[in-house]
Amino acid sequence: MKRIKFAFMTPAVIVILCTGAAWGQTARWPEEKANAWYVQQSWLVGSNYAPKSAINQLEMWQETTFDPAQIDIELNWAEAMGMNTMRVFLHDLLWQQDAAGFQKRIDRFLALASRHHIRPIFVLFDSCWDPLPHLGLQHPPIPGVHNSGWVQSPGATALADANQYPRLKSYVQGVVGAFAKDDRILAWDVWNEPGADNAGSYPKEELKIEDKIARVKALLPQAFQWAREANPMQPLTSGVWAADTSTDGLDLGELQQIQLRESDIITFHNYSWPEYFKREVTWLKKYNRPVICTEYMARSVGSTFDTFLPIAKQERVGAINWGFVAGKTQTYFPWESWQHPYILDQPPVWFHEVLRADGTPYRQAEVNLIRQLTGKK
Repeated sequence: MKRIKFAFMTPAVIVILCTGAAWGQTARWPEEKANAWYVQQSWLVGSNYAPKSAINQLEMWQETTFDPAQIDIELNWAEAMGMNTMRVFLHDLLWQQDAAGFQKRIDRFLALASRHHIRPIFVLFDSCWDPLPHLGLQHPPIPGVHNSGWVQSPGATALADANQYPRLKSYVQGVVGAFAKDDRILAWDVWNEPGADNAGSYPKEELKIEDKIARVKALLPQAFQWAREANPMQPLTSGVWAADTSTDGLDLGELQQIQLRESDIITFHNYSWPEYFKREVTWLKKYNRPVICTEYMARSVGSTFDTFLPIAKQERVGAINWGFVAGKTQTYFPWESWQHPYILDQPPVWFHEVLRADGTPYRQAEVNLIRQLTGKK
């Protein structure tokens, strides 16, 4: 564990950071504390990360498939292009399976990331893709299909069973509590795309959307509170997604309102055209908190490094694209590959991912741009 480093901080910033105990972590950070925290960060650039050997969060972290050697290689590639953060997904079943071992593997990952000057954002819960996660051996990728093995946390069974909520609380407070004072961690993302509907991919397994949303609405504020009770030095967030900014936020859904109301720092997802990205940044900055885009970059739908990164740099908005190295997640295939798998032919352009499996760039110009904008020589 590491302590906060006060070198180069102004006295005012030190006072703001040191009075966290007075404010208390059981409440949302005040704007001043959130902005003081952001002043101390370099411009944040990175990817949503899973090693090429893992199809999902479980395969990444379980003892039999945890691959620190591969992770070290891939984070070295990230460091070489100037990336300084990664968004990394955890899972509640891993804590249930082997809390002590999971904690040790997280610590090992953090040691590797720190070696490469990368501070991850850890994601605790996730509403996307397979609603029926299971421990143990994970199935191989479905040929030609995007993210064919990614799993929700909590799964549909746990989400529908309030008797399992104490276990979920134990997971959140166990993980956050274990690393609450560890400055190798940038932030905690409490819930990825809460309430997302996966009926198009998992129609038989997914909860009815009305039931799912109702349960997540009740659980999301509790998840924030559980994390805050662990008194972390890192900020909490949950990324706003599918927001309609044309109405200046007047038509936000209840889940999005909860995300914005509970988050210490504002994060969001945007896979649209650059003009919509810039408009959403402008809208979110009205909340007077740091803004980080934790998902973007889907080439065939208009979200690219070439168009988004310069805007993010100009606005000093953190930029974390989906996908780093091509592997078992297969997210270089587009979303619509669920309806039309790319079995005989490759897509005309990769959807996500920066690097091929051997570490060479998919597009050298993209890597050159990342290096240029991050100042990596």
